Amino acid sequence: MQTARVKWTEQEQFVAVAPSGHAVILDADRERNSAPGPMEMLLVALGTCTSVDVVSILKKKRQKLEALEVIVSGERAADPPRVWTTIEIVYRLTGALNEKAVRDSIELSETKYCSVAAMLGKTAKISYRFEILPPS
Repeated sequence: MQTARVKWTEQEQFVAVAPSGHAVILDADRERNSAPGPMEMLLVALGTCTSVDVVSILKKKRQKLEALEVIVSGERAADPPRVWTTIEIVYRLTGALNEKAVRDSIELSETKYCSVAAMLGKTAKISYRFEILPPS
């Protein structure tokens, strides 16, 4: 079993220690905004999770990926619990890439491999689009 620890430091600020031992500061007070909040970290987690998949799958497909940027935007429910209800992921890929290989890689991540997408997909409608930029 993996275990995370969260320690309250002040006001709505906490220090979280992940099972890997890495620490991150979180701040739920959006007015003070001294650190990321827990809900926005879910968007970060989603972007990272799917990025890892896409890079790995494109490598296996022998695609020449030079750069990848993933932009994750979302809207939350108006009433508590204020879960993510819609999320859009934009993939910006640079390289000599086949469009079908890119589309298939993203779809595999979103439907099969990305555990964060699987969890968030229970409450949010997740959509995506991608742009392929020419190699540098």
